[in-house]
Amino acid sequence: MPKPKNTNKIILITGLKLMGGSLICMFLGPTLIYISQTKLNSPIDTVVLVLSIVICCFAIYLAFKGIHTILDSMFKKG
Repeated sequence: MPKPKNTNKIILITGLKLMGGSLICMFLGPTLIYISQTKLNSPIDTVVLVLSIVICCFAIYLAFKGIHTILDSMFKKG
């Protein structure tokens, strides 16, 4: 009789941490974009805009990496 597959809990927790980081970045990035767009009076606002776009891209990366890690913890052989 084949042994049932178990979820690797350590890898699952790592994936959930990545998803939590993604959630924080998903709120932080658009908030910084809004702040930088409402006050375009100083050169620092352009830096904040670029930083916020980088944070939004990082949120997307973390989301994909987190989902991939969670699926690996459930379905990966080994």
